[in-house]
Amino acid sequence: MNQDTLELEDGQVTVPYQRRDTHQKDIVDLGIALQQRSNTMSAVEYLRSQNVGNDVIQRVLTEPGRRRSWCR
Repeated sequence: MNQDTLELEDGQVTVPYQRRDTHQKDIVDLGIALQQRSNTMSAVEYLRSQNVGNDVIQRVLTEPGRRRSWCR
């Protein structure tokens, strides 16, 4: 999983990556909704058509516990 490094006064801390790109978040959320309402292949085809990477597609559609959280 990707991680961010935060610089604090007393050193650096590594935390899990949180999504900040709202456009990509919306695309992935639509893909997940499509999977729930239709089927996985429809979601895969949609996400590929939106240039989402295969590693992201696999993670969000087959491993819900590894989906990234949203951070504004």
